[in-house]
Amino acid sequence: MSKKKVVVSLGHDALGYTTTEQWDAVKITARALADLVEEDYQLTITHSNGPQVSMIHKAMTELRRVYIDYTPAPMCVCSAMSQGYVGYDIQNSLRAELLSRGISKPVSTILTQVTVDPYDEAFYEPTKVIGRYMSKEDAEIELKKGNYVKEYPGRGFRRVVAAPKPIDIVEIEAIRTLAEADQVVIACGGGGIPVIEQKNALKGASAVIEKDAIAGKLAADLACDELIILTSVDHVYKDFGSQNQTPISAMNLDQARQYISEGQFEAGTMLPKIEAAVEYLQKVPKGRVLITSMKCVKDAIKGKTGTLITA
Repeated sequence: MSKKKVVVSLGHDALGYTTTEQWDAVKITARALADLVEEDYQLTITHSNGPQVSMIHKAMTELRRVYIDYTPAPMCVCSAMSQGYVGYDIQNSLRAELLSRGISKPVSTILTQVTVDPYDEAFYEPTKVIGRYMSKEDAEIELKKGNYVKEYPGRGFRRVVAAPKPIDIVEIEAIRTLAEADQVVIACGGGGIPVIEQKNALKGASAVIEKDAIAGKLAADLACDELIILTSVDHVYKDFGSQNQTPISAMNLDQARQYISEGQFEAGTMLPKIEAAVEYLQKVPKGRVLITSMKCVKDAIKGKTGTLITA
């Protein structure tokens, strides 16, 4: 029997919010991923990087404040740094977990670039908050550079960047080659490094890409059998957060679109996941999407819990 090809999307809970939290979190994450490998899944893994890229951006900005000869790192470089160190922790923990179970399988991280449209509407209305709190004076400097800031009364200002839609995954053939060789691949971390095509060159964009959006695209481009989105809840819920919240065990594309039109899913949390599911299933109608938590994934793949979305 051929292996099931799956993209697994890891949320913040899988990584923690600090370097030390990440060291502990990835060990738990590795156990859940190893469970999937033992169930004969071929894994391509993508992950969030919000706290990590924000930490790196803050550190590089502060370095420039202390040592004026240093150049502040642009967002694309911060994104690349986050892919490297998050991927490093995941691949080492997963490799160790697999070997402890008698499974010898290569695990590698691909530094991944994703093209975006320079005229994407997101560049005109940035929404993703990153970095440290700034004074009014520092905020004015950012504005003069052409950057966006958001004020938090009583706390200061923070940088805001765009979240454009992904167009193409530049390293998709490398990812596909490793996946088809039954290796575990970590790719498109944090949504990928956003780049803009300029003739033969790729220029980094001051932006971040929604990691759920890239998970759906990655699963579609690889024609995966399944997209597994691991988040902080065991199910997708209808009327989430209310006294009448109800777990949704299964839905099809029409139902998913209906729930979206009803405003059932919060913009910054569950909505991008459902939109990614719709995007993937439109291109791979025989596929399936499973949304659940890390602790429940072993039961969820057996149909005991989680939310299953199909065409």
